[in-house]
Amino acid sequence: MIYQVYPRSFADASGDGIGDLPGITARLDHLAALGVDAVWLSPFYRSPQADAGYDVADYRDVDPLFGTLEDFDALLERAHTLGLRVIVDLVPNHTSDEHVWFQAALAAGPGSPERERYLFREGRGADGELPPNNWQSIFGGPAWTRTTDADGTPGQWYLHLFDSRQPDLNWEHPQVRSEFEDVLRFWLDRGVDGFRIDVAHGMVKQPGLPDWDGHVSMIEGTDPATVERPVDRADEVTGSGNAGPMFDQDGVHEIYRAWNRVLAGYAGDRALVAEAWVEPLSRLALYVRPDEMQQAFNFAFLAAGWHAAPLREVIAASYAVNDSVGAPTTWVLSNHDVVRHASRFGLADPGARPNGIGHGDEQPDEELGLRRARAAALLMLALPGSAYVYQGEELGLPEHTALDDDLRQDPAFFRTQGSERGRDGCRVPLPWEKDAPGFGFSPSGVSWLPQPEGWAAYAADAQRGVAGSTYELYRAALAERRARGLGLGGLLWTREVDGEDVVAFHNGDLLVVANLGEAPVELPGGLSVVLASMDVPTGPEGSLLLPADATVWAVRQD
Repeated sequence: MIYQVYPRSFADASGDGIGDLPGITARLDHLAALGVDAVWLSPFYRSPQADAGYDVADYRDVDPLFGTLEDFDALLERAHTLGLRVIVDLVPNHTSDEHVWFQAALAAGPGSPERERYLFREGRGADGELPPNNWQSIFGGPAWTRTTDADGTPGQWYLHLFDSRQPDLNWEHPQVRSEFEDVLRFWLDRGVDGFRIDVAHGMVKQPGLPDWDGHVSMIEGTDPATVERPVDRADEVTGSGNAGPMFDQDGVHEIYRAWNRVLAGYAGDRALVAEAWVEPLSRLALYVRPDEMQQAFNFAFLAAGWHAAPLREVIAASYAVNDSVGAPTTWVLSNHDVVRHASRFGLADPGARPNGIGHGDEQPDEELGLRRARAAALLMLALPGSAYVYQGEELGLPEHTALDDDLRQDPAFFRTQGSERGRDGCRVPLPWEKDAPGFGFSPSGVSWLPQPEGWAAYAADAQRGVAGSTYELYRAALAERRARGLGLGGLLWTREVDGEDVVAFHNGDLLVVANLGEAPVELPGGLSVVLASMDVPTGPEGSLLLPADATVWAVRQD
């Protein structure tokens, strides 16, 4: 069970309204009491924060916004004392435009060794006025920006698959490869337990950088409607799948084999975790072969929404492909890049994946969304494999769906001229204390994004020790998960409870039933409830009636 901490929004110790490393350290007891095994930290490196830290200027230092290296060491020591492992984010596809390498490349000019570490190209057209190819940025607009030479004339173009302040590195350059192996060693020497690899399917591009008319979205990956060959999640494919010439090239696996060897040189278990928007699932499984990474995020599970048939399909396919390479499967419902599932599941279509929600957009049914989110959590936590929880999920936090557009900071909002609301709504600082200014996020009461007034009811201190609260549901589920060894268990589908809107399986002696339909479902007799996302009433002759949008864990009575 891995818990994602988004540093700027978790806890602020300094009072400047932005979360920091000392704030995280002070709240680690919350995670230990919750029952998680590891903490994954989103980037805290030195950065101009053009993309909230995913634009790294120095991979070996902590940004003063978050503290110091000594603060990181203190966090790591406290986490290990509490029995928590620490995974840090690594961003290898691109750097910040303020990275010393990129500044040197701009100063050195065309044809220089410094520019070879990035992807600079001459433009097309009579005067090079057109981008080198037609690739589009994930954040909207062209994936190329033109430089200005020292004499003030237009110069070469550089590739950035994300924001223009995030230039892509050239991973064919040996200096780039050796630099990142050294970065791994820097943090491993400090004692980190692993790395989550941002855009793990990036880095290697198809030679020649050919034009491509497809469309790629965060999390979902390639839009099947934009490629000639349709995406099929279950079928094995060869080559580079459907991801286009900029993603999921076979050459990335050579990089991860080298990184695997670096980690193997350190005592204890160390892990690499891939963030890869790759389809079909058989392509994703390649990232977790025995000599590569240990885990990869299962975004197909996240994208399945609150619909029974897609969930059953994704769960079965995930085990099939991961078993073929001997790797565990992961499960995730939300993270810092998507609308929180407590809000997504409250939309008219609980499988929808809007790129943010704001004024004028469909507003979720908050009560319905929370009910489904609790049920989804119990379903996920009963599945064998590793589960990832984004900060605030354990509180049932919804998205901030009424954030004023003039407060938004996500580059995706600006690069799409507001057509995408962006990711700020899921990054609002956490509520810790219901009656404190800023809900206890900061001693000053200041928060870098405003918190909705209704969040007082979701505050940690309003739920801790309260029977039936979402926090206590998570805590109880994690305790049962650990005691029963569910993460290391096995899944067996069952027809004891059948129906097109039901997901039902055994993990050991535990029967897990999720009702995603609109009507109650009668469960077999002789069951005893271990845990449920809501009250499960007794039906005729002592049978149990599982309400709509609910999940139950049950065992046979002796």
